[in-house]
Amino acid sequence: MRLVVAVLLLASLLACASDPPAARPAPTGGSAAPSTAGAPTDSQQPGKLRFTEIAELEQPVAMAVRKGDDRLYVAEQTGRLRTSDGATVIDLSREVSTGNEQGLLGVAFHPTGRWVYLDWTDAQGDTHVTEWAYDGTRATARRDVLVQDQPYANHNGGQLAFGPDGHLYIGLGDGGSAGDPEGNGQDLGTLLGKILRIDPRGDPYEVPEDNPFTGRAGVRPEIWAYGLRNPWRFTFDRATGDLWIGDVGQNAWEEVDHQPADSEGGENYGWNVREGNSPYRDGGGDDLVDPVIVYPLNEGGNCSVIAGHVYRGQKIPWLRGRFLYGDFCAGWVRAAPVADLDDAAEVGEVDQLSSFGEGPDGELYALSLQGLLYRIEPA
Repeated sequence: MRLVVAVLLLASLLACASDPPAARPAPTGGSAAPSTAGAPTDSQQPGKLRFTEIAELEQPVAMAVRKGDDRLYVAEQTGRLRTSDGATVIDLSREVSTGNEQGLLGVAFHPTGRWVYLDWTDAQGDTHVTEWAYDGTRATARRDVLVQDQPYANHNGGQLAFGPDGHLYIGLGDGGSAGDPEGNGQDLGTLLGKILRIDPRGDPYEVPEDNPFTGRAGVRPEIWAYGLRNPWRFTFDRATGDLWIGDVGQNAWEEVDHQPADSEGGENYGWNVREGNSPYRDGGGDDLVDPVIVYPLNEGGNCSVIAGHVYRGQKIPWLRGRFLYGDFCAGWVRAAPVADLDDAAEVGEVDQLSSFGEGPDGELYALSLQGLLYRIEPA
């Protein structure tokens, strides 16, 4: 029974809401092509992947690695940060909210490995980004870096990642309900519906001077990108620095957005004026950036996009330079060359896929809400 409840909770967390869709044309094209650095050659035809079980956990939803540490660190939605060898590093199980799209949702390590950051929702449903000092054995000196009130229980985002610039990027959904009733996605006066960029080693944090909205009256300077509904997972390409964002859709379309490494930030990805490439609500937005991947909700069981990584490892030559992504409900995993994202091929399947992870060597992992951590290998 517990597993059934957990599945329903995360399905609700990721899946689209049910307000009626407006008429929408078919998706058309994307934004500028991503960098082709390390792209597969014509002779490297896509194959199939094997998902080898390496650990069993409880509702794993996010993974991170730490400098100088061979272990994989996995966040369980129920509140614990655990390692791939079974140790518990932090236990928030008595503090996290457990309903709907809540719990422990994200983890990232500071580039030095000295601090660990968790994204989680408290008993009132509000989001915390919390820091601990960590020496590889004990997590101490706990402090909140950022706290965000949540008006509804869903669309909490939760992804944390340090970019190539050493800053912490934080994903926050639009605040929840259906259709973004408060208009948070397009409102630059709130952190909701955004990806933030901060230096967490401040009091409580610092805003980088080169953030796109620094110094603008009435605008939150922490904002790096906006117009997002629920950016459940985003990743940085370790070779190029490009940012890939999986934004969970509302009624009709799932989308992946792409931000090149030379971006100065400030991109508007369109929600709730637009869902995918299609109009959602009346009104306009400034310089909307097209998604690079769009696929329909409900077709074949699709419900929620799970953004993965551009593969930069060595063990699967044909996968190099391909972007890996999947769908939580349908379970398929696809790989697409970064230079031709329309040429995606289905390469495997993971039941209740909740997230991907990347090891220090560039090899990839997949997490299932059923409790399994998989290493991705050639079939």
